[in-house]
Amino acid sequence: MSSHNETKWEKVFTRPRSGVIGLACLVLLGGCSSDPVGGVLLVSAASSLAGAFAEIEAAFETINPQVDVILNLGGSSALRGAILEGAPVDVFASADTSNMDRLVDAGMLAGEPTIFARNLLQIAVPSGNPGNVATLADFARDELLIGLCADDVPCGSLARQAFRAAGVTPAIDTNEPSVRALLTKIEAGELDAGITYVSDVLSADGEVDGVDLPVDENIVAGYPIGIMADAPNPEMAEAFVAFVLSGAGGAILIKHGLSSP
Repeated sequence: MSSHNETKWEKVFTRPRSGVIGLACLVLLGGCSSDPVGGVLLVSAASSLAGAFAEIEAAFETINPQVDVILNLGGSSALRGAILEGAPVDVFASADTSNMDRLVDAGMLAGEPTIFARNLLQIAVPSGNPGNVATLADFARDELLIGLCADDVPCGSLARQAFRAAGVTPAIDTNEPSVRALLTKIEAGELDAGITYVSDVLSADGEVDGVDLPVDENIVAGYPIGIMADAPNPEMAEAFVAFVLSGAGGAILIKHGLSSP
């Protein structure tokens, strides 16, 4: 990514002081008026955020009981495609900046997105590592069943970058539409290894083991979040994003294996 894009994605939302006060009322107090904004909030998020955003959803609804957060998880490219085709969405959280860029270029976001978290790649293997996978070089072993995310999915694109950096050509047996689909096959023992994120291995609750990549072979994924220009519930969308960016939201993300931006 160019330095221009890095600068753009590192920007945070800027709001008038009155807007900040309003968000504080919504996020911290569950609404300061006698008739608080509520209703349904539609959040589309990358599959690798499943555990973190499920907890963020619960915490946000506890603070704002008048809101029903509907969490739609999937591959970032599939979610982006659905939004471009007109799917109603208030907030989009992607596992990469390129899919968010497509929405920015189409004029579909209100303001600039914000990088809210980072994630690292990790080799995922079934519990006990029956294939004895230790490095990226093992992905070239023909006797192993190897899975990656599809090339147009962030985890798949980043994994291929890691293989190129390591000089390894993986013997791929399946390309999955999302990191969650890939993880499910590894959990079931249908694959000997795959490349997911640290957060995904952590979310598997011991059903999957993780093998760390060397620093010089790993790729850091930046996760942007943004509010849609035609969001059905823009006020609560701002409150939700503010919560994700808050200390409480950050603590939840770290608990689930992500890091602060």
